[in-house]
Amino acid sequence: MRRLRSSTVVLGGMGVLAATITSCGSEPDKRCVDPITRDKLPSYECGSGSGSSGSARGQYYYGGNVSDGKVSGGSFDKSAVERGGFGCSGSGGG
Repeated sequence: MRRLRSSTVVLGGMGVLAATITSCGSEPDKRCVDPITRDKLPSYECGSGSGSSGSARGQYYYGGNVSDGKVSGGSFDKSAVERGGFGCSGSGGG
């Protein structure tokens, strides 16, 4: 019976380790948003980046929450949004 418990502890520890690794390396949530009204838009409204013709009205908004179709708590600047988790060290700039 003791052997079964020790293997359960090892497997549980591996799950925590896997969750830690994946949470540190993941990107913050990204949404297409109207920069003036803060309304969430469909992703095609943000265009494809620097090669777009300028017809896209949205910008990518990182992190935060969506409530009643509006975003809050995040930033249009990806580097301003940190992705945290167990064992993650912040790499804030000064």
